[in-house]
Amino acid sequence: MKKPELLAPAGSFEKAKVAFEYGADAIYCGTSKLSLRSRVEIDDNELKKIIEYAHSLNKKVHVPLNIYARDYMYEDVIEQIKMLNELKADGIIVSDGGVVESVKKVAPELPIHISTQANTVSYHTSKFWYNNGAKRIILARELNKEEIKEIMKNKPEELEIEMFIHGAICYAYSGRCHLSDFLASRGANLGDCAQSCRWAYNLYLEEKNNPGNMMPVEQDEQGTYILSSKDMCLIKELPEIIDMGVDSLKIEGRLKTEYYLATIINTYRVAIDDYISNPEKYDYTKYLNELEKTKTRGLTTFYFNDKNNKDFQEYEGKQYNPNYEFGGKVQEYNKEKSIIEIKNRLQVGDVLELIIPNKVTPHRFTIDKLWDADTNEEIDFVNPGKEGQKVKLHIPVEAKTNWILRRQK
Repeated sequence: MKKPELLAPAGSFEKAKVAFEYGADAIYCGTSKLSLRSRVEIDDNELKKIIEYAHSLNKKVHVPLNIYARDYMYEDVIEQIKMLNELKADGIIVSDGGVVESVKKVAPELPIHISTQANTVSYHTSKFWYNNGAKRIILARELNKEEIKEIMKNKPEELEIEMFIHGAICYAYSGRCHLSDFLASRGANLGDCAQSCRWAYNLYLEEKNNPGNMMPVEQDEQGTYILSSKDMCLIKELPEIIDMGVDSLKIEGRLKTEYYLATIINTYRVAIDDYISNPEKYDYTKYLNELEKTKTRGLTTFYFNDKNNKDFQEYEGKQYNPNYEFGGKVQEYNKEKSIIEIKNRLQVGDVLELIIPNKVTPHRFTIDKLWDADTNEEIDFVNPGKEGQKVKLHIPVEAKTNWILRRQK
């Protein structure tokens, strides 16, 4: 049985370190200019640092350059291709045929990965991209398992297949959306999506013979979130996906927090390893329980099991988890007083969970004492004020730098 690559998002160098700490085999990250995430915290120097760090761990970095480029953008596109070639990126994710041709011309040794934005839904299209230089196809998220199996059976043997297994799904077709541009003048396919599908809307019916008589469609005091989607979660289906022979399993979320990354990556890491080592004992419920601690919307299998599935709309428009939140990140472990970078209010009596790499069950403990990080004075609580604010507390098991603490609300 082939072990697939676990591919994780990283929107900064710090997030990349967390992703690798919690078991990612590879990450994908790009600069804000050309990678469909204009608000990531990565410039050219940071990207270079991330790639060098990953390679020092024998890990990989795939870099998105998956905008649909206008002609005036090609000077920047070509410069970035040259830079990625010099940095020895492990793959370049593209969706635009013109960008593909530019990669082949400028850096023919750079592995080409066809983005999910290109909407590949068949082995015929997979063969087309393979014949035009692609090493890997990132499948459209709208496929069901029978369609994926058909692609796996008929694709060129050397062509790698990547698919999404967890994270946000889009109101539009694999991200090919104009809604944000139309409503907010922010082009989703140029990296600046305003997530207009997540907004609350007021909907009304107008009687044709009585203009101005507006009758509200069912909604609450916040409006309705009729366009908002749940998040994809294929933890139960993971064994079937691995058995298909899919090469890379992808988690969505370059703008997500380090806490989110630690939870999701660690859970799928353990789940993959557990199934590979003992398929008969795979129990998805313990992994799902951990994933649900981080979810901010409902979870759905989307179309994977049923192409007619309708259970993927998030009508409540949730953007928070009612039970858990990011507590902090270990900066320095000490047997008596560890230094923690706090992310939310902490106080004596709070229950924390230390997320431990390669273990699906976190270590729970109660804060018995807190100390000011600068004065060492004992305190009752601490609120996050300035960026990087720290506190000292006792962690009852050994921990390492960059490990994540979850706070039970």
